[in-house]
Amino acid sequence: MQLRINDIAPNFTANTTEGKINFHEWLDNSWAILFSHPKDFTPVCTTELGYMARIEREFSNRKCKIIGLSVDSVSDHMNWKKDIEETQGAKVNYPLIADENLEIAKLYNMLPASDNIIDNRTAITNATVRSIFLIDPNKKIRMTLTYPMTTGRNFEEIIRVLDSIQLSSSHKVATPANWNKGEDVIIVPAVSDDEAERLFPKGFKKIKPYLRTTEEP
Repeated sequence: MQLRINDIAPNFTANTTEGKINFHEWLDNSWAILFSHPKDFTPVCTTELGYMARIEREFSNRKCKIIGLSVDSVSDHMNWKKDIEETQGAKVNYPLIADENLEIAKLYNMLPASDNIIDNRTAITNATVRSIFLIDPNKKIRMTLTYPMTTGRNFEEIIRVLDSIQLSSSHKVATPANWNKGEDVIIVPAVSDDEAERLFPKGFKKIKPYLRTTEEP
């Protein structure tokens, strides 16, 4: 079954570069980004892990943990981390999951359910293992993205989505196209004008009955 928005993120136990974890216990009450990779020692993913290492504080400031996944062993991950630090100028301090038997990839629908080939897999074989899951403190999946092999992921966009979802989880607002933190937001249609006046004392702009904007709460 394909995982959907608001599904509970499936739990699992796995070996990582930080030791064995139970995923739900590791999540605790935090937000989290689970992002996966088709293979260690691949060029695009090397730049991605390095970039995430450089901006990890942006996520921790938002009470969001980071955890990576690849289909290789912990020992391979440890060696790859050295390459990442050498070439990208950043040390990977977040855990990397060793999904050697593709169990988590299949649990999260990153690979076709009928794909049982395990030995001698290449990055091309694992092409669909390039997914991102944004998970909230209730263990619910709030966003998913899957990228093609040749396109490096835009993690600034992931931060933007995290900001939007955290804001809309706390206030009765949505965010418009290309919104960034600090910009005006949209009042959700379920809120009446009278309620909007109470909820947003700085006022709001009524463009259409269904389109009202206000300052970010």
